[in-house]
Amino acid sequence: MAALDLTTSSLITELSAGDFSIHCVQMEEDDLDALDSPAEEISSLTPDQSSYEKQRANLQIYLDALPYECESVEEMQQQLEHIIAKLVICAQSKNLVRPHNLGRNTSMMRYPMATSTRAKLVRFYYELCLLPGLDVRVIRSWADMISRLLGKNVKRRLESKDLQLSWRPLWRVLYKELFPKKRLGQTGRTLNNILLYVAENCRWYFPASDIPDMLDTFLPMLTPDTALTMIPVLTSFLPATHPHLYLPLIFKLWEAFNSFSMDDRFLEMAGNLAEEHVAGKAGHFGKEGGAQWKDIGIWSEKEWTLLVSKGFESMYVPVGKSRNPNMTSAHADASSVRQGSKIKKGISRINALAKLFVYSMALDSPVRGDSASTTPAPQGGQTAYLAGSRAMDTLDRLITSTESFFHPSNSGPWTMLLTNFLQRLTTEFADRWLEEQLPSCRTPVTHRLTTVIRRAFVTSLLTPALLAMFSKDALSLGMTQGALRVLAQLEPTMVMPELLERAYGGLEVVNETHRTTAVLKMLSGISLPLVSEKQWRAGQKHLLPLLELCIPGIDLNDPNKTICATSFIISVIQHVKIGDISMHHSGFALSGDAPGEDLMEIDDEDIQLPDGVEMSPFVALSRDEERALVRESTSGFADWVTSLFRRVLALYENLPEEGGQKKTTGGKTEEVVLKSIKSMVDVVCLHLSDQLFDLVLNLVYDYATTNAKSNAVRAFGQLVACLARSKPQQTIDKFLPFCTLQIREELKHGASSIRTTSSHESVPSDTTLHWNMAILRGCLGYGGPALLRHKETIIQLLTLLLEKTKSERGYTGTGVLVSRVLHTLTTVYPIHNYFVHDDQWTDPEFNKLHSTHWGHLYEAKDVKIEWHVPSADEIDFVLEILDRVASPTLDRIEVLLSSSGSWDSVARNDFCRYLTFSKAVWNGMPTIYKEAPKEVVNTCADPDVDVEGLLVEKLDVKAGLVLTDPQDPRYQRVVKLRTRFGNVIHLAAMTLRQSQGEEDHIDAVITVVRAIDTFFLDYGVSRGDFTTLQKNFASLASVVNRMSARQKDNTRVVWVKRAQLYHSGRLYMHALYRRRSALDDQLLRDDLAELCLSPYTRVRRLAQSVLHNTCGYYVRSTRYILPTMFNALVRGNNADRMKGALYVLGNKGTAAYTMADQVFQRQYLLALLECQREEKPSVQKLVSTNSADCLIHLNEEVVRTAAFSADVAGVDTALRDLKEELEPGVLDNGESRDGSRNMRKRQMNLVLDIAVRPTTHWRYVQMAITFILGCMRRDAPTPPDVVRFLIGHTISVQPSIRLSAQQGIVRESLFIKMRTYAKSDDELWLCQWQNPLAREVPIGDPSEFLKTLQNPVVGPSDFYVDKFETGFLTWTSTIRAYVSPSEQPIAWGPSSAESLAIIREYTDKDYYTKLAVLWSQETSDNAASDLRSENVLFIKTIAKMFEGANLRDLLDVIEPLLANTDKFHQTAAAEFLTGLLRGSKHWSKQRLDALWSWVVPRLDHILSQARPDTVVYWNSFVQTVLEDRDPRRNQPLVDWILSLHLDFQGDSAFAVSKSLNAVVVLTDTLGVRFNPMAEKYVSLLFENADSNYAEIRSLMASALYLLARNRWRPSYPSTAALLAACRETQDPLRTRENIFGDRFQQVLQNLPKWKDQRFPPPRVSQSQYDKVGLTILLWLWLSFHGSEACLAFPSAMKHAMSELNDNPDLQKYSSAVLQVMSGIYLSPAFAETILDILVEAIHSSKSWRIRLHTLPALVMFFHRNLLMISPGGVSKVMDVLLECLADENVEVREMSSKTLSGIVRCSQRQTIVPLKLRFVSLARSVKLPSRTTPTYGEALRKLHSAILGLCALIGSFPYSVESWMPPLTEVLARHATDPPPISTTIRQCASEFKKTHQDTWHKDQFSI
Repeated sequence: MAALDLTTSSLITELSAGDFSIHCVQMEEDDLDALDSPAEEISSLTPDQSSYEKQRANLQIYLDALPYECESVEEMQQQLEHIIAKLVICAQSKNLVRPHNLGRNTSMMRYPMATSTRAKLVRFYYELCLLPGLDVRVIRSWADMISRLLGKNVKRRLESKDLQLSWRPLWRVLYKELFPKKRLGQTGRTLNNILLYVAENCRWYFPASDIPDMLDTFLPMLTPDTALTMIPVLTSFLPATHPHLYLPLIFKLWEAFNSFSMDDRFLEMAGNLAEEHVAGKAGHFGKEGGAQWKDIGIWSEKEWTLLVSKGFESMYVPVGKSRNPNMTSAHADASSVRQGSKIKKGISRINALAKLFVYSMALDSPVRGDSASTTPAPQGGQTAYLAGSRAMDTLDRLITSTESFFHPSNSGPWTMLLTNFLQRLTTEFADRWLEEQLPSCRTPVTHRLTTVIRRAFVTSLLTPALLAMFSKDALSLGMTQGALRVLAQLEPTMVMPELLERAYGGLEVVNETHRTTAVLKMLSGISLPLVSEKQWRAGQKHLLPLLELCIPGIDLNDPNKTICATSFIISVIQHVKIGDISMHHSGFALSGDAPGEDLMEIDDEDIQLPDGVEMSPFVALSRDEERALVRESTSGFADWVTSLFRRVLALYENLPEEGGQKKTTGGKTEEVVLKSIKSMVDVVCLHLSDQLFDLVLNLVYDYATTNAKSNAVRAFGQLVACLARSKPQQTIDKFLPFCTLQIREELKHGASSIRTTSSHESVPSDTTLHWNMAILRGCLGYGGPALLRHKETIIQLLTLLLEKTKSERGYTGTGVLVSRVLHTLTTVYPIHNYFVHDDQWTDPEFNKLHSTHWGHLYEAKDVKIEWHVPSADEIDFVLEILDRVASPTLDRIEVLLSSSGSWDSVARNDFCRYLTFSKAVWNGMPTIYKEAPKEVVNTCADPDVDVEGLLVEKLDVKAGLVLTDPQDPRYQRVVKLRTRFGNVIHLAAMTLRQSQGEEDHIDAVITVVRAIDTFFLDYGVSRGDFTTLQKNFASLASVVNRMSARQKDNTRVVWVKRAQLYHSGRLYMHALYRRRSALDDQLLRDDLAELCLSPYTRVRRLAQSVLHNTCGYYVRSTRYILPTMFNALVRGNNADRMKGALYVLGNKGTAAYTMADQVFQRQYLLALLECQREEKPSVQKLVSTNSADCLIHLNEEVVRTAAFSADVAGVDTALRDLKEELEPGVLDNGESRDGSRNMRKRQMNLVLDIAVRPTTHWRYVQMAITFILGCMRRDAPTPPDVVRFLIGHTISVQPSIRLSAQQGIVRESLFIKMRTYAKSDDELWLCQWQNPLAREVPIGDPSEFLKTLQNPVVGPSDFYVDKFETGFLTWTSTIRAYVSPSEQPIAWGPSSAESLAIIREYTDKDYYTKLAVLWSQETSDNAASDLRSENVLFIKTIAKMFEGANLRDLLDVIEPLLANTDKFHQTAAAEFLTGLLRGSKHWSKQRLDALWSWVVPRLDHILSQARPDTVVYWNSFVQTVLEDRDPRRNQPLVDWILSLHLDFQGDSAFAVSKSLNAVVVLTDTLGVRFNPMAEKYVSLLFENADSNYAEIRSLMASALYLLARNRWRPSYPSTAALLAACRETQDPLRTRENIFGDRFQQVLQNLPKWKDQRFPPPRVSQSQYDKVGLTILLWLWLSFHGSEACLAFPSAMKHAMSELNDNPDLQKYSSAVLQVMSGIYLSPAFAETILDILVEAIHSSKSWRIRLHTLPALVMFFHRNLLMISPGGVSKVMDVLLECLADENVEVREMSSKTLSGIVRCSQRQTIVPLKLRFVSLARSVKLPSRTTPTYGEALRKLHSAILGLCALIGSFPYSVESWMPPLTEVLARHATDPPPISTTIRQCASEFKKTHQDTWHKDQFSI
């Protein structure tokens, strides 16, 4: 590696963030857990302490947890300065590409960093991100560094006063990415997302004074076409401070646009602002920057209504008929084709909404006394709200309205969102609740959460959480359990009884597995309240019954239930000690007087168990009574433990046989079950009391000595290991003698005597041997000191096993055994992982009443950790094993290798046995010694670039390595033996490679590869092991035991695991960036690299895996082995060697390194191109894959990054600041020598030489062209020979070659243009070069400016404005315009003159003729409906560069294409003409006139002969020509379109549609400039809205939509005026104006008359009423699905929503429009009006169908606009529903009953009693007469309406039984036998009631 990495995070990351992540780049910081937060961990720190002091105090906790001394802060500060010095040197030398990966995978263990240093580093990386033209991956890593240095929002490591950044340079770079040059073809770039990510991280440090400047810059650019681009820019750049400056505008924009992306961004912004400003003016932003408290938090009532309405939409709850929620906003975004979706960001609306609710809660209103009401209630002249909080009241209403959708019977896509909402709400609430308990909390006491709010919060969320507890999908179930866990800790007395009641029911049933598993998962989450009397006093007594109930869940036939049962046992047992403390085990006589205070902390009075405990199991008794019950219950522990272990042993007996290559037990399912059981047994054994441990030990020993199960060998060994981990001495003493005796006996009788070297089925006679070996592996895996008593036995046993185990399973088992023994003796690891400290665990007083300590939590600073540290005796034991066993084994291997030529099967077996054992020895001692500095023979340094002082270095930290002194004789003995081991491996590899043609040697070679793997990688901690530790810790440290991630205390085992991970991180440092000795080089290149090229696939794959891993640890290893790989691709190598090399080179890491080096890149590309000689398909497939994969590393930005030389003033300034942080002399290491060589030209010529060979296959020609395209750069001309090659292949018969060659010509032409116009490096790479014809024209008066755009361009002072991207909200001060060109041709740069001459020479008439033939050929994509953009771009480029040269020749070629009506000829003609017209932008007037004089006369012919299959291409032609062009440039075409005759009453719909389509395209492309002509077409469209053709009506609707969109332009003269209007006016964006007011009013006035004139069926669809109605409905449908949906509301409110049964189209569209409109957010001004229209439509309609179809729309509208509907509006809805209950049509009655039930449930619970009295009275007053009586029908209808009303009330509480319900059942029962539909309604109600009460049916059935 040549120089320090500026491309990846340096060691500074770990100095500051302490992130253990080994991933090189993450856009989101992957912290281990919030408990690691250095700023918040120490609860004793005072709020005024500096960040540095907090970090230092936190560091001390980490250091105190380790058993060895660590580096001081001062020592690490020197390391930091050393790293910064390297950064400075590399930046000064502009060396940006050579990675210094030290910071990518390392951690400096949370050593603190000074605030000034951190701030300057952030500025340094920020300036680096602003460098133009660099590799995106490099910038991504810098952005990641900024994120890591700054930290997350909630724990930012820098305050705004510490750092100020300028946002303009970032915007300058971002602008180029948001609005790129189309010809660059950079559509897939992600740099815009990365830069926005930088903006989001840095916006805290943009000055608040720049907010007006930001708005002045961004708002003029925001139009309907750019909204999806500019809104993310706004939300990413605007600082969180001073929100009053921009929030009014944000809300007005939000109201105006119908956009899914905008909803995402603004909801996220609102959630973040609510959290950041929860303290108001007292918060971090101070009085000036803090938000003012308003009605609800920092929001006004109107703003809150909008926020909650948008949030409710995000639930996607289906309301009404449809089960699919309306997604018009997503459709609107998808249809925004002009701007697309350039910006991608995963935003969780649910998280934002949860933050919004939680951080807006405060005691801001009177407390509502009536808990039954769901609406705010008047109280004492003021409106009272639930818990006195408006936000809490709104949340309660929202939860109540969606309550039914939580039930599993009503599940759907919304279930996950709703349960996620519950989980996020509880998480955010717990976070805020705990934060407000801290002394550092800034939120004023008056605005903090209260206990009343907390109880209301839990009450509101408990019911839906209980409903969702049995969700069908695992994700929803998990999120629900997370919510219940927090709720149980917030209010355990409310939640725990409900949960335990369901838990017992779920565990006792045996036929509902899903309920059982759900209950077990839920219990796992609430383990802490269950076992801790501090959290819930009544929980501990339920522990034993629940544990007993879950034992049957351990069942091999039900893996999921087994995993859940073990998980529950783990979750509770980790908090308790399993020991009997009942009276007969307390040490006192049962009849004596026990010292009560000492034993149970109770009064001296006698203890009597309270009466009625069995009857009320969930009643919380007094503390003394509860303790008495718990103490007595512990007497069942012995029986439970015995049952548990017997259940486990029974499960082992039923396991499938072990087998397979990995010797697994069964499949993945069984393996997961066994893993879960091992984890459970491990925890149980660890927490057993001494008596119970002896009981279990004897039980397991008895089983072990009387059984030997071949199917449970490994599993039983794990079981014994769990015992050994808890008490190693006792376990070893118990098992070792017996197992040793058994092993000797089995070996004596021939066990494992059949020689094998590969995996095979176990021999039955070997079962007892493997059984006892597995037990020994378990015993000897823990407790190093315990092994010393059995030294001789162990050595003799190992020697015996080495000699006698000859089967593969036997000798690999021996290897594992010796590895376990050595690992136990030589490594540092924590011991005694109890839930309390070891001294307390053994304290007799603790053991008398340990139940009072169950669930004890510690803060990190209070935890004492015991470690196993290797003693001198243990090291001596290890050395004895090495001398007596390991060294003689190597002697035998050497003897075998000396006679390898005469090996037979016995010799091969011996070799594999002995080498496997030797490998296992070193595999078990990764920390036995610390490597000394090596003598590096091959540094692989490039003398032109590399400097020794800047090469990557290993971070040397103290990590508990055993032998560290090279002068220690023990150290020398170990190193000597390890070196000998390496030499033996090298000798073996060489020997076997010489005989690799013998297939019998494969197993031996595989063993050698594995030995090489051990030699290289088994040192310290490997990446894989460290990752596993991280994952295990992350799962353990999750918030299962805590209410929130901000909670300071946790279980002791978490802190122990954290310390172990911290220790492992230090070991990991030693595994990274190791240097290579001469022996390492031999093993790496001579052995391992060659084995990667082996003819045997098994060998090759394994060796390649080892090689890739090794290269990740050893410095410059990839560079060292690359020549070997390239040599394997040259001529003369066989296919297997080529495949091996291609697989190695195709590895992502290897490919990235290879392509980043100029020399290796050239060799790689040429080697790939030379592979065409090998015809084997597998090789060719690899070549194709590798060539495609390497293209990502082959582009101009990668090349520029490798040879960067531009001036970087911003970076230089940041470097000067950084130098101030360094001590004098740190930079005296010399400067980097920048010797980057630009070999681009040579590389392109070499590639070209291969491409032009006559023997080169066309696929390799295609490959060569793609390589050439990657080598082209904008800052250097392409060689003329390459240009000649590319232009020649633009007429290739191969479409792929032709396409790539065209792209090459287009790219080089653009680069020529850029080099000609750019005056600086920044202009070149930021695309800010100026065309000589471009001018910045001041706008002045906007209206006058728009008028000038209608005037023709005639003089030199006139100008064209092509892109009109301002003026929608406000105007920029100037706009880019172009003046007319002169008659002189453009003078392109002289450096490209030869290339241009070549292109011009080629493009003659013959060339165009050949091109036309190729383009007009039939293609495989016959369904294509658009022009091929690559062809249009190519012709456009030729036309631009040569200004119409050979124009006549080209037109002569186009002429016959136009004459031919064939689809493909027409396509080619359209592409030629489109490219010509687009490329004629800056032609002289003479050439333009010549072109238009040829085109215009042919337009009529083109239109007339266009067919349905070709008209789409000519529409695309018009669209492309006019798009982003001043219409005056294409005036002839515009005039022709405007002159088209639109005969709407003609006989041919297709003929009219062709002309109308052209007008629609013109309307779309001209935008606001079409408005002067719009009135004519508006009149024409409304006058002909009764067209007979559906196709024409659809086009007319599209035209009306576009005309309305063009007219909508609020257009303020300045940003200040816009902001003032948003603050002071109700409709600043003019969304409530009726766009087509007069025209629409005329239609409305005529509708009644037209309705009377309707034709009778079947000609009804030809009626004017129907045709005009369909046109208007189509326009409304389009409008509501567009981003400007607000424009249609004024018209929609006036449109009569009528349905007529005799016209299905009219009925369908009117119903659809009604549904869509009801589901879109409405501003409060429209809500009441729409509601009145819906109510009136139901009330006054004479058609029952209208009422039936409008009721679903009414209920949808009511739910979506719940907060905006006034009490008067609610009364209207209730009245109309009661009226519909008595409707003559039964379907209307039933629909109104469902609607009434939903509305009562969500908002009108206070009306239940009056409604109940009304319906009961009506039911009692109606007596059904005889069916023959004339009044029978009326009486039946009345009675049915009463029954429906009662059923609606019952259905409004689907999951509970209210006190008023039972009397209603009596009323319904009396009518259960009445005639239908009454009886039918009652039966349906009863069935639905039982279904929804299934979870509680056992008690609810008695309530009714």
